[in-house]
Amino acid sequence: MHLTVKLVNVFEGNIARGMPSHLATIHLFDPETGMPVCIMDGTYITAVRTSGSAVLSVRELARCNAKVATVVGAGVQASQHLHLLPLVRDFQEIRVFSKDFADAQALASRHSGITAVEDLEAAIRSSDVVCLATHSYVPAISAEWVQPGTHVSSVGVAPLGGELPIDLMARGTLFVETRDSFAPTPVGCCELANIDPEAGTDLGAMLLGQRPGRTSDQQITIYKAMGVAMEDMVAADLAFREAKRLGAGQAISL
Repeated sequence: MHLTVKLVNVFEGNIARGMPSHLATIHLFDPETGMPVCIMDGTYITAVRTSGSAVLSVRELARCNAKVATVVGAGVQASQHLHLLPLVRDFQEIRVFSKDFADAQALASRHSGITAVEDLEAAIRSSDVVCLATHSYVPAISAEWVQPGTHVSSVGVAPLGGELPIDLMARGTLFVETRDSFAPTPVGCCELANIDPEAGTDLGAMLLGQRPGRTSDQQITIYKAMGVAMEDMVAADLAFREAKRLGAGQAISL
């Protein structure tokens, strides 16, 4: 594939301006000559890739009879979760929560059949699936709210503490993208610091049948995403090939 460079900026004040807080571009270069091949938006690709990974975990690890899902957050990642969740499970209800209820309402209005909620604890206690998609430096939910049999996914990366409650890990079975998730930040996830890597299962190993997934309806399953460079490379390559096939984009002569 092409040599790939991804630039990501986080400007938290953008939310008040109606802009994404996470902005990215992806740059592709010829692997033999170093010539630039393509510059593409990375904000959307990152959102689709990251939320796609989390929703894949929902498809594979949530209980067969899971009917209620709650998404915590109202940014780009949360929006993509709301788009993808109905594609993998037949949920009776999908909710969205934000610390600013108006943001949750605005996001829900852009997706069919989504309900904005104000009471986070009540929503989590009555959910079969919980998807954390925030930029919170502290746990976004309390571990004690999570009921047996729930699947929890987390895509937010915000050291020091992060959005996923650490004490939830002791109650559930942990799944990750890669063992690099357990490395110190900024490579790994701050929530997984000091946790034995053997305590986690690679999602890919589970998909290949090498490791078990959910083993009971009472089991709490947890998926912690961190973002893997190879996933960005593959996603960018797919987008580039499809753009060429469709004749999309604008050619610039050097």
